[in-house]
Amino acid sequence: MPHFKALRVHQGLNGRFASLESVSLDELTPGEVVVRVAYSGLNYKDALAITGKGSIMRAYPRTAGIDLAGVVEHSEHAAFKAGDRVLATGAGLGEWLDGGLAEYARLPAQALVPLPPSLTLFDAMALGTAGFTAALALTRMLENHQSPELGPIAVTGATGGVGGIALGLYRQAGFATVAITGKAGAEEYLHALGADRVIERQHLDLGGKPLEQAVWGGAVDNLGGEMLTYLTRTVKPWGNIACIGLAESPLLNTTVMPLILRGVSLLGIHSVEVPRQWRLKLWERLAGEWKLTDLKGRIVRAVLGLEEVPLACKELIAGRARGRYVVRLAAEELDPPQR
Repeated sequence: MPHFKALRVHQGLNGRFASLESVSLDELTPGEVVVRVAYSGLNYKDALAITGKGSIMRAYPRTAGIDLAGVVEHSEHAAFKAGDRVLATGAGLGEWLDGGLAEYARLPAQALVPLPPSLTLFDAMALGTAGFTAALALTRMLENHQSPELGPIAVTGATGGVGGIALGLYRQAGFATVAITGKAGAEEYLHALGADRVIERQHLDLGGKPLEQAVWGGAVDNLGGEMLTYLTRTVKPWGNIACIGLAESPLLNTTVMPLILRGVSLLGIHSVEVPRQWRLKLWERLAGEWKLTDLKGRIVRAVLGLEEVPLACKELIAGRARGRYVVRLAAEELDPPQR
């Protein structure tokens, strides 16, 4: 197979840096399946790796990109054959495995999921790790008895990929949602994604007591820090908080009182090392009962070429991004025509 383009991250004398390079399969981490990549997606973790702001990769150099969707080119594993359409999110991509921001990827079969028939390759990456994480949060909350009757779900960081998709998924599952955002002028956008109400963060009284008035049935939090602390004090009895991100801070300064006096549960959402059966089931639900329509129009901010990725990553780090970036890797369309 000839050389192909990949966005690689290196560890240099002056820190980590990314460069667009020509590589061969032999330079990639081992795997039984070679995938021709159609699309990848950009996540905050990718932005940290590519800008050098975070130590994401376990070894260097590595191809960046924790997501991909494409077509199997060659397989040495019985579960896949040439021509199969597949996707991968998390599972070590862009960390200890070479990732999806390349024209080809070589991966362990265990990392791959057959693309559900009702999703296109583009759809899979419009969702990507963001959609998978939001679906994992919803699943864990439902398993812990979250119900619409408890009250609305507060979603923080709602203009981001996870938050924006969560608004649609929770509404699809029958919940009322309230988007909490620090971005002025985002109200119309957030309503279009599925928010019943939009609250600008600066208008919230975060309080300071161990328990404040309980107003939320549950919450999906992308921020951590002061916002997560506020949510622990204001979720109603038996509600759940899905802890997804740390865009504000990794710190949590609270008490056990919400946990033991209201029965509030704090659920950790880890989307990388997810048991395979969970992963398969979640993608079935994203393609079925929780399927979101018009992903390109609603959640995708832009479709990028590989050379445009570093600039988009700077936008993500600066907090200026809204929605999802999808990266197109194949020169021709690999999705079949839609009927």
